[in-house]
Amino acid sequence: MDDFVRNKLIEWDLQKWMDKFEDEEITEESFYELNDELIDKLIPKVGPGLKFKKRFKQLKEKQSANEETVNLSAEVLPSTSDKGKRRFDQPDESSKLQPPAKRQRSSQPLEAIVLSDVKNIMKFVHARLHEKDKLSAFLKKKISDLETDKRELVGVFGKTGAGKSSLINAIIEEKNLLPSGSVSACTSVMIKVEANTQGSNYEADIEFITPEEWKDELWSSYQFLGDNEDCEMDVDNDYHDISEKFSALYGEEWRGKSSEDLMDGKYFREIPEFLQGRRKILSCESAKELSARCVKYTRSDSKQGNGKDVKKWYWPLVKCVTVRVPNNDFLQHVTLVDLPGNGDRNKSRDKMWKQIVENCSTVWIVTEINRVIAEKEAWEILESASSYIGNGGECRQILFICTKSDHIEDSDDHSAAQRRDLIVKRNMQVKDEVRKEFSRLHKIKKHFTDDHFKVFTVSSKEFLKKKRLNADETEIPKLQQFLQDLNDCHSETFNYVSGAYGILSLIQGANCRGVASKKHVCGELERTMGQQLKQVAKAMAEAYRTFERCLSEGVESSICSYGQKLKTFLYYRKKGSAFHGTLKRVVQSGGIYKPKKGKQININMMLASHLMDSIDEDFRKTFPNEVKCGAFNGVIETFSLNTDFLNKHKDVELQLRFLKTEEEKIKAKLNKTIRTQKKDVYNSVTQKIKEIMEESYIKAAAFRGPGTLNNMRETIERHVHSNKGMFEWAKNTMLEKLDALMQYILETLQKTMMESIELSLKTDNCSLPDFSAELSMVKENYDKLQK
Repeated sequence: MDDFVRNKLIEWDLQKWMDKFEDEEITEESFYELNDELIDKLIPKVGPGLKFKKRFKQLKEKQSANEETVNLSAEVLPSTSDKGKRRFDQPDESSKLQPPAKRQRSSQPLEAIVLSDVKNIMKFVHARLHEKDKLSAFLKKKISDLETDKRELVGVFGKTGAGKSSLINAIIEEKNLLPSGSVSACTSVMIKVEANTQGSNYEADIEFITPEEWKDELWSSYQFLGDNEDCEMDVDNDYHDISEKFSALYGEEWRGKSSEDLMDGKYFREIPEFLQGRRKILSCESAKELSARCVKYTRSDSKQGNGKDVKKWYWPLVKCVTVRVPNNDFLQHVTLVDLPGNGDRNKSRDKMWKQIVENCSTVWIVTEINRVIAEKEAWEILESASSYIGNGGECRQILFICTKSDHIEDSDDHSAAQRRDLIVKRNMQVKDEVRKEFSRLHKIKKHFTDDHFKVFTVSSKEFLKKKRLNADETEIPKLQQFLQDLNDCHSETFNYVSGAYGILSLIQGANCRGVASKKHVCGELERTMGQQLKQVAKAMAEAYRTFERCLSEGVESSICSYGQKLKTFLYYRKKGSAFHGTLKRVVQSGGIYKPKKGKQININMMLASHLMDSIDEDFRKTFPNEVKCGAFNGVIETFSLNTDFLNKHKDVELQLRFLKTEEEKIKAKLNKTIRTQKKDVYNSVTQKIKEIMEESYIKAAAFRGPGTLNNMRETIERHVHSNKGMFEWAKNTMLEKLDALMQYILETLQKTMMESIELSLKTDNCSLPDFSAELSMVKENYDKLQK
């Protein structure tokens, strides 16, 4: 089920049947093919079924009316051929094409108009192509591959009260969207904010953790409380964290009950979706209404604002909330994600946290301006996330955002102009201080250079009220422009149009019979490809040797230092017996523990640290996150068949144009694959060590009673000493994954381009429809974009 179907069901108040549509894989294309019999199977109840049929009929009538207003010859498919006008009443697949309604073009940017027109043309071409021969099937697949859905993820980090919600509201100009302003309440779950491209309502898509995951969390929390009954609680106050979570959902009823008792269905009557494994969809006409209805799913207990009337809070059960905003230009291709600082103790939420963080193209670190250097939490968040967003992710920029920049002490005795001057001067000083602090963070600098780091001093309040600062001085417009730049879909539009131009050129070229130079050109291209692939293989081999050398050095350092590292951690002295509880949580969570405050504890990363330090800088150079820089010293970017034979071989000009666009497409596709797979390569070292250590964590977690702390310590120490080979094994795992990625790149380049060469220049006697009019139209749009 795609967004179109989902939004129609929400709009028609039939979201209860979404699971059925999803099970049957109903998409926009198949949606319009539904008949009464199929609708009855999807919605067996009479009332909702009749409602759907009525709305469905109205939708199709409206669409038909729109279609009648379109002059297809002039608007979409102008004919430049002398063979007459294109016929759309032919009884073939092309009759299924849904032409667009007439648009008010004056309000649309050029890229949007061009992309829409070219997509409609290619839908028409795809529908008319049969699959009776190899070339036609190849062309249909190439048209399907043109479709791209580019969304940029912006991760927004910051401590409670830093002003993240107010910042997001101000930037997207939706004052009442995300709850803010309460000191006692904070956002407790991940919140995605993106555009509602299918409807006019404000929507919240609430995804719950599974009942099994909640049951596991209840059990582990009760185990922790029992194990630490006689121990002094950690300074991070785990007990308070558990108590807050349980009291939010159960009130005081959880005390004295077992974890099994707390899974009784009576506690979840208001949210049947949780027990049914479904998402809950809220749809409202205003942002303010949606915010009020969402608060119980996103915020910890608040007695202010929207939370004052809430008796039961469901945020402990929520995995993620996706808020969709209608008619918002800032979010067309961007998703803002309000994230907890260093992950989550719940395994499901933590897994999602890592996936989102690793996919962020930009990270915003939000903190209050008056404590920007003294307040360590923001810097700790950045440091703890650096490996996830840097070499282990695809972040290209870090924006350090200092909020409440209109606040300044002792300003009452100054005039408005003097206050403004003081604020502006202070903000400039803060920017300099933040940049200097960043330059001292050596761990982060292994992943990011100064060019990737920018500082903003913003005031959401002043952006709305403009009492002390003008709009530009609040720097909110700069962040809005930043989002607009991310939204810029020109490159995606150009890639689509260029690919379409190449495909139509190949079709036109294939219809030209008896081209004499095909064999000669084919031979030249194959020789060139062989030479280019050797250059790619050479660059990759050099990178492999570099990693092998660095990792070998890392193995030696790890063997020499692991004993001291373990001792420093395992025998760390905290007040009283607090460390007993901390270590218990660490081993219960696979060697990783996220305290409510302070730095994350990760034994696996600690053991892997020398291995990771040995490769970090070379890894960043080999796999840069910047779009303009290519992997393996840019050798894939420079790969080329040198198809500039266009002036030399006019008779195969169309085929060569297709090969040129195919070359660009496969390089873009490989770059995306590399950005994804390099994360797996980078994280493989820590993951391998975690797998090897798992046995010791399970044994240590099983200890109870007197002597538990020493038993846990000794178990971990013995396991590491007897598995010193883990560092060599982790090294080999990374090299194996790196080799597999390199082989995939070489094989994909060779296979894709060879197939394209053969089908372009070695295929004869294929009967393809005439698309000369469509080629002319796409060429015209291609030329517009080039200008």
